[in-house]
Amino acid sequence: MNETASLRARAEIDLAALRANVRVLRERAAGAQLMAVVKSDGYGHGAVPCARAARAAGATWLGTATPHEALALRAAGLDGRIMCWLWTPGGPWREAIEADIDVSAGGMWALREIVAAAEAAGRPARVQLKADTGLGRGGCQPADWPELVGAAREAERAGHLRITGLWSHFACADEPGHPSIAAQLAVYRDLVAYAEKEGVDPEVRHLANSPATLTIPEAHFDLVRTGIAMYGISPAPELGTSAELGLRPVMTLAAAVALVKDAPAGHGVSYGHHYTTPAETTLGLIPVGYADGVPRHASGSGPVLVGGKVRTVAGRVAMDQFVVDLEGDRPEAGAEAVLFGPGDRGEPTAQDWAEAAGTIAYEIVTRIGARVPRVYVNEKADELTGGTAQ
Repeated sequence: MNETASLRARAEIDLAALRANVRVLRERAAGAQLMAVVKSDGYGHGAVPCARAARAAGATWLGTATPHEALALRAAGLDGRIMCWLWTPGGPWREAIEADIDVSAGGMWALREIVAAAEAAGRPARVQLKADTGLGRGGCQPADWPELVGAAREAERAGHLRITGLWSHFACADEPGHPSIAAQLAVYRDLVAYAEKEGVDPEVRHLANSPATLTIPEAHFDLVRTGIAMYGISPAPELGTSAELGLRPVMTLAAAVALVKDAPAGHGVSYGHHYTTPAETTLGLIPVGYADGVPRHASGSGPVLVGGKVRTVAGRVAMDQFVVDLEGDRPEAGAEAVLFGPGDRGEPTAQDWAEAAGTIAYEIVTRIGARVPRVYVNEKADELTGGTAQ
């Protein structure tokens, strides 16, 4: 038995699929650069391998939430443009500046800390100003934008920073036709126009996330930020399935069946006996649970492909394991159980698990824990698959 087959569980990451998805997204946003967002350890797929694959397929920027994620990319040898945006007071501004990472400022406190760090580093910071155009999360309110822009321009003239970007984030781009989309676009254009009138000459203006990249071409501007779509998952069922969008899921989550046994009718299964066998049957033990990221909310509903048939989690998902009713079938211990994948072999998808757990597919892949090994396949990009940057 090979090493992969002997694993308790594995998350297989198809880097050829990721590269293909990047190329599809680049085509959808022709004329704009593409930022590959690899925050949260590449949405659970592994930040560094996915960043390298995305770069090979033509992504010109990498994006992370936290500065520590961005610094880890630099430490792994990834060059080129990297941006990070989720800062708190006292963050590693100087380290980011010295690593030539673009940092985000959405308020005066951040700008003040950036200036101090740039002075300490002895080099100008690369700063992107973030506006809150309607999401109500990070970013500067329109009423405060003139103060932030004015202070940033003053710091730029003093040589403390270079304003490299003007950006914001959609609230409802995954809901086609939502009135907030047009409203945010209008606000963003106004704020960009004001900043440019004040002398800001950004390298990139960007607003589009994955759903906007796919469906709102007027929001593409200079750069699109693709997160979940790069990993082959539809940002929302309303926009279409992965296949309909030309994307292929990158992660397959599988485990080895740990035990197959007979059970009589009326036998309780797992904690609380929320499932009782309706007849004499066989039960299969799948050795992954909520400690591995399998959502407990999918107890009694999560789908799993075992022995060529899709089964359903029988009873509660426990910390390390769950049970499926095999209905008399007898796969061998060690047989493969596929929780989700692209769907090619009839296996469930991450979207199926999202529906079973009452959540979104983003959460399903991102929550897969560190004790599930990532196994990378198709790591090498070649000319036949278009893996080199164009």
